Amino acid sequence: MKITIPELSLVLLIGASGSGKSTFARQHFLPTEVISSDYCRALVSDDENSQAATNDAFEVLHFIAAKRLTAGKLTVIDATNVQPESRKPLLELARKYHCFLVAIVLDLPEKVCADRNQQRPDRNFGNHVIRRHIQNLKRSLKSLDREGFRKIYVLRSPEEINAVEVEKQPLWNNRKFDRGPFDIIGDIHGCCDELEKLLQQLGYQITENTSDSGFWKFPVYAHPEGRKAVFLGDLVDRGPRILDTLKLARNMVVAGTALCVPGNHDIKLLKKLNGKNVKINHGLEQTLAEIESLPDELRAGAEQEIGQFLDSLIAHYVLDEGNLVVAHAGMKAEFQGRASSKVRDFALYGETTGEIDEFGLPIRYNWAAEYRGKATVVCGHTPVPEAEWLNNTVDIDTGCVFGGKLTALRYPEREFVSVSAARIYCEPAKPIAPQSPANSDLNSTAANSNLSTTNITAQQHFDGVLDIADVLGKRIISTRLQNNITIREANAIAALEVMSRFAANPKWLIYLPPTMSPVATSQKPGILENPAEAFSYYQQQGIKTVLCEEKHMGSRAVVIVCRDESAVKQRFGIFNNSIGICYTRTGRNFFNNSTLETEFLARINAALTASNFWEEFQTNWVCLDCELMPWSAKAQELLQQQYAPVGTAARHGFAGAIELLERAKQRGVDVGSVLENIAIEQN
Repeated sequence: MKITIPELSLVLLIGASGSGKSTFARQHFLPTEVISSDYCRALVSDDENSQAATNDAFEVLHFIAAKRLTAGKLTVIDATNVQPESRKPLLELARKYHCFLVAIVLDLPEKVCADRNQQRPDRNFGNHVIRRHIQNLKRSLKSLDREGFRKIYVLRSPEEINAVEVEKQPLWNNRKFDRGPFDIIGDIHGCCDELEKLLQQLGYQITENTSDSGFWKFPVYAHPEGRKAVFLGDLVDRGPRILDTLKLARNMVVAGTALCVPGNHDIKLLKKLNGKNVKINHGLEQTLAEIESLPDELRAGAEQEIGQFLDSLIAHYVLDEGNLVVAHAGMKAEFQGRASSKVRDFALYGETTGEIDEFGLPIRYNWAAEYRGKATVVCGHTPVPEAEWLNNTVDIDTGCVFGGKLTALRYPEREFVSVSAARIYCEPAKPIAPQSPANSDLNSTAANSNLSTTNITAQQHFDGVLDIADVLGKRIISTRLQNNITIREANAIAALEVMSRFAANPKWLIYLPPTMSPVATSQKPGILENPAEAFSYYQQQGIKTVLCEEKHMGSRAVVIVCRDESAVKQRFGIFNNSIGICYTRTGRNFFNNSTLETEFLARINAALTASNFWEEFQTNWVCLDCELMPWSAKAQELLQQQYAPVGTAARHGFAGAIELLERAKQRGVDVGSVLENIAIEQN
């Protein structure tokens, strides 16, 4: 017998004591996948048979199971699990973490279980316990399907158990093996003219006219370099060539040159084709009209085949080793790669606040503003004027059917390619506007007036508010140009203290990797560093070339200069009528005098402009990691406020120190050298 288990499942082994659950688990699952109630009893009491420790043991068991399911790991529960109340918290865990529930029932005769227990000296309870287990199991068999188990396997003899083969099956949304490259295409809504132009612009070619006869007869597109298209759903409704769009997408999927996830419009059409009572609006009437216009001999078959195609689509995909997720309306990190009705609904419809806007439409909650997941998420659903990144997510529905553009994202290049709509095919129900704060309507003109007038990006807008969870604790930050950067918890707390009270606007602060590489302290007495030892140290580190430069005594400074104020707004999202900033290595303003800083930045800007720096490097901003000279330019304040008081206190202390040393000398204590040195210092 073959038992097929989805890779992300909570598996309950159900059986009386002595039925062989632990042996079965050892034979078919990894030790790390199995959580045994007996083992948890031993963890909390040093006795795996201690019934007094049962409550504490199951607290541990449920805690470990929750952590494994959070991490997306197959989890097997080795316990009797014969009573509904013992299964209930486990069923709740499976629902909470959107995992499949699988029951493997070992329904062996009472005598077999009793004989096995007699061979185990640690099992000294009577046969009445086994009898009660089996009675509970028999009652449970009648209700397991109603409890929510997706798969139930019942094994009724040792022979059946020994013949079992367990196969772990990847979820349908798991295409981590597919690394692309991909061309991800936003909501099409029947704009097949624009789709064909976009595919051609992306380099796709017609390879053949499909061999299908009847309804699906339509060209097949493929990329000569093996790239794969990904359609983000909403193929149907509103546009002029709805059925052609369906044919093109379906044929590419069948040919293996594309993937496709469904959109909410596609699912609504599917419900209609399946005879459900749905409201005919938002463009569905146009789709149904195209189907109705088909020849009689094609229509019935076409409806059935369209339904089969739409029904075969997976709500979201996890691609490229988990680094890319595609879904029509988006996908929260905790939903990625999981399977439940809640996950599917989020993929199709996103999330709403429960409120209605002035146009009578649900207000969509901007989940991307809170997204902190590792994977890049590409979605559509909400039409926006321009595709732009927000917290490693991007909405590429640029409203082609509303007269905007049909946009594709080239992955992994992260390049946008667009084709403008030939005309407005459908008037939008409300104005299309950029992304807005998390609790406001994504398309509300009032909520986005600030974004549109200042030309600030969505990422810059949301970066204006600090989420404390982003800066507390140990952080590992992935960067585009460098390796991962680890920030220790103690350093994060100290940085938060400085930034919250003393630092410049954090939007200015750029991470600069360490530029100092000090060598080990010299072994020679009285010397901090020795050139010969330094060169030897660098050689041991595999460094072949060392540049030696004259040391200039200045003050470390980071200077950011932009070509003009518009560049400041575009790159940094800052609106303070300046063209840059000069700050210290700790993120504080270098100059206390704002007029001096303005003049300083203007002079650097003039020098950069005169040298054609902007044109030569094709940029409108620059960051200079430098030293400002002379050292006293910044250090004068340090000398006056810190060093001078210390020196004054030291001078006043000399007299008292000398007096004490003189007294010690009179008592015969040898302080001659100390007294002599202090006298020299005093003079």
